Amino acid sequence: MPEVREREEVLDGQPVRWFEADGEPGRAPVLYLHGVPMSGREWRAFLEVTGGLAPDLPGFGRSGKRADLPYDLPFYAGWIQRFLEQRGVQRVRLVAHDWGVGLGLAWAQERPDAVERLVLADGAPLLPGYRWHRLARLWRTPLVGELVMGASTPWTLRQLSRHANRRRGPMPPEWQEIVQEGWDLGTERAILRLYRSSPPEALERAGARLGELRCPALVVWGAHDPYVPATLARDYAGALGGPAQVRVVQDAGHWPWWDEPALVPEITNFMLATV
Repeated sequence: MPEVREREEVLDGQPVRWFEADGEPGRAPVLYLHGVPMSGREWRAFLEVTGGLAPDLPGFGRSGKRADLPYDLPFYAGWIQRFLEQRGVQRVRLVAHDWGVGLGLAWAQERPDAVERLVLADGAPLLPGYRWHRLARLWRTPLVGELVMGASTPWTLRQLSRHANRRRGPMPPEWQEIVQEGWDLGTERAILRLYRSSPPEALERAGARLGELRCPALVVWGAHDPYVPATLARDYAGALGGPAQVRVVQDAGHWPWWDEPALVPEITNFMLATV
């Protein structure tokens, strides 16, 4: 089992934290991209199998959260490229969840040959026809979003997480700890800017070149995701240009491997398969 190490350096003049573990010699590392409101720490169980890199994206976890950054799709796509360049990485196998999907695909469409394999899970849809869920609509509304964020305490975040999974009660304590470790005003600001810069028509435009991604792909979705419906799994698979498998997990919500732990070896086995 590869040892997972926590690292920190400076990129673009601000700190970046990431988790890493040694992978297969001679193969592209696995790049794990988290979504809202998580951090790279959530991928530890995956890194222990595949190795790879799992950064805290700017605005999240323990990475920098400067107030003068846009925190939109182009910003994150550029940041991902600079992070990989700093690590000396030219090709990756990409695993992404939630907003990590949208941000990772914004980057990947600029460099389709840099992605060897792809896993998308319950992701922000760079697809036509999607309308934001209720909480996102609140965040996207000026003043209302700030009021909602101002009411975000450990208790309210825990209660909100009840809707994200199929278990009784809120998400597990480990999930809550990962969220609370990095949640602050900087994270709230990054979330608001990310959502407000991404109306549905902007999401659709951002996915215009998904067909150029021709690597093998696995699209995983919780059947009871309250934020992005499972019908989007097949839409994503159809938009990609390569062979894509679809796995809808029947008794799972927005974080399907928290509801169905067997998904961890399923995803890692796909990542470790020979191209």
